[in-house]
Amino acid sequence: MKLICNACKLEVSKNLTELKDLNLLDENSGKDYIPQGFFIIDDGQEDIQTKGFIIINVKDLINSNYHSDGSRLNGCCGYDGLDGMNRVCLNDHEIGTENSDCWMPHYVALNPDLINFVQS
Repeated sequence: MKLICNACKLEVSKNLTELKDLNLLDENSGKDYIPQGFFIIDDGQEDIQTKGFIIINVKDLINSNYHSDGSRLNGCCGYDGLDGMNRVCLNDHEIGTENSDCWMPHYVALNPDLINFVQS
């Protein structure tokens, strides 16, 4: 499956498969939270507080840019995602939040109201 922006139908992810073995999630700071090529829908039981959001590896995000509002791009070594959505599709539609600062696991949380799955 791939993910697309609801507003413009642009693909925003590489091909993804649902991760069934949640033991592969890595909550260590500075590490990829989810392996490349996979997604999960956060059930709210993990510490990342994105219940219902589609979680993917940062390296699986395509056709996107950082938000034009610089106040959303805070972090010391990456992006902490604490100030609102910081990722947009290439057509400037908000899609989700990258969390990639040094003190947190790295992932992108895509808003399910702004993203849809399509068969690849």
